[in-house]
Amino acid sequence: MYTGIVVGSVVSTAKDEKLQGIKLLVVQMIENGKPTKLIVAADQTRQAGQDDFVYLIGSKEASLIFRGGLVPADAAIVGFVDQYNEYI
Repeated sequence: MYTGIVVGSVVSTAKDEKLQGIKLLVVQMIENGKPTKLIVAADQTRQAGQDDFVYLIGSKEASLIFRGGLVPADAAIVGFVDQYNEYI
């Protein structure tokens, strides 16, 4: 499981048939409390938007979380983080 912040969206004129109706969002990954790389993630919650703090799953599990079979996705947003405590 990973965490990140939604920083944008992707507009695609042509995409796989199984991705129809699924938002693709740009997520700034957060690792060890610091922003790292940008990735594109499919929004399984269908509610995520700009500046939301989200958690994601990756790999095969990301493609299995959607109804209707395997979706070609390497990352999927599956929930929101309301708050967290950082212990040093």
